[in-house]
Amino acid sequence: MLYVNQVGGHDQVVYDGGSFAVEPRSGVVAEWALFQEDSAQVEFDNGRFLANGGRPLPVPDLAPLADAEFQRRQIILGLRDYALRCGFTKVVVGSSGGIDSALTMALAVEALGAENVEGVTMPSRWSSEGSVSDSVVLCQNLGIKLHTHPIKELVDLACAGFQDAFGQELVGIARENVQARLRGTILMEHSNSFGHLLLTTGNKSEISVGYCTLYGDTNGGLGLIGDLYKMEVFALSRHINTTAGREIIPATIIDKEPSAELAPGQRDQDSLPPYPVLDAILKDLIEGTMLSATDRQAVDGVLMVLSGAPEGMATIARVKKLLARTEYKRRQAPPILRLRPRAFGSGRQMPIAAKVEF
Repeated sequence: MLYVNQVGGHDQVVYDGGSFAVEPRSGVVAEWALFQEDSAQVEFDNGRFLANGGRPLPVPDLAPLADAEFQRRQIILGLRDYALRCGFTKVVVGSSGGIDSALTMALAVEALGAENVEGVTMPSRWSSEGSVSDSVVLCQNLGIKLHTHPIKELVDLACAGFQDAFGQELVGIARENVQARLRGTILMEHSNSFGHLLLTTGNKSEISVGYCTLYGDTNGGLGLIGDLYKMEVFALSRHINTTAGREIIPATIIDKEPSAELAPGQRDQDSLPPYPVLDAILKDLIEGTMLSATDRQAVDGVLMVLSGAPEGMATIARVKKLLARTEYKRRQAPPILRLRPRAFGSGRQMPIAAKVEF
């Protein structure tokens, strides 16, 4: 059998190449390049594949790519072809000083070149010093331009306008979301003014439970890491540094505690279970039987611990409810590059309106 695979990005789907030839007794006898165009001439004689001229085929290297490297190449090819087919040559990313935007920018630079990627940092009253300084170091490491657009005065103006109009102070999650939406508006202003494709930076863990703001950090034309769970975002970031032999994504970004920085002292863990726990629950609920044997074993280990205590069972039930009740956000989100058989976006048929009881 000769299996010939397409290569290249088509909207959310990325074909990875890797065509191969198989013989009944020998198995795979030839394999061609992954994630790039490749061509070869083979002959078929007496039940065997041979190289051009009747010579034996070279022994193929059948060692699989590590998960992080496979994801990296798939995202790079997917962005490159998506931008090309949609007529974009440059992209812009909101740089929060966090791991998600850092990884998105690093992958964009690999796909399109540093001269075609720009970052925008938009500090507010609650932004930590590191949100700006880490963004500066990251963009210096990547060799890309970083713009600074503070939003403190815009937030104050929006809050004052709300109080004037409705007679009460803008507080809590409404005030937090104003910051995210102002940032989304600024990034779209940049995109409209300069013609850059805006890349959204949400990961699969956050998208799954609705830990994102509609018309804010969900703004954009394409999501690069929307099919990566949070712990995989950390793993791919470390992989990029390791393969580069230097610190492209600063360790201060990789090691800092995740936070949306929309309120004083805010941490992701205040609203969500720890990411290793959250990821395990979500992988079980979303990927199910499509998980690899290694992933399945790790997920089952976490679920076994959770199932042994009432608080663990309550955590599982809460995540199930969040997953079901935030489908409306995912329906309005930008397309994401698919890395798994069960990705959000086109082809996922789940109801928005559903009674959820657990």
